[in-house]
Amino acid sequence: MITFKVGNMSAMSAQLKAFSRALRESGINEDDVFSCRLVACELLSNVIRHGGETASFESELKPDVIEITVTADCQSDVQAYHALPDAMEEHGRGLYIVGVVSESGIEKSGSTFKVCIRRTSVHTESSVDPETED
Repeated sequence: MITFKVGNMSAMSAQLKAFSRALRESGINEDDVFSCRLVACELLSNVIRHGGETASFESELKPDVIEITVTADCQSDVQAYHALPDAMEEHGRGLYIVGVVSESGIEKSGSTFKVCIRRTSVHTESSVDPETED
């Protein structure tokens, strides 16, 4: 299980880099690392932007999926997500991509967002140098 808290975009970037590294070290293939980082980035940035406070992140590696949960630490319901937007809408494209990449869309309960990424079975060597990754 990988957990952390972030309160701004700079801290988020550093934590996402560490998250990606941990996934690679766990043997997760590069396509799945990319999908997980994309989902984590979108959910965290939405919570920070719309919740205005710290976001808690948790991921769990399961045999078939990687489960990602992001929770706004504020007590109010975060309006970072209403429904899966249309691909042509001006706003919400990131959430549209998250919905497409995920196993069963975005589950929302109060200020908590949960997404499952289906794990692929083939591990490919990373062509990305984790030390220089953005």
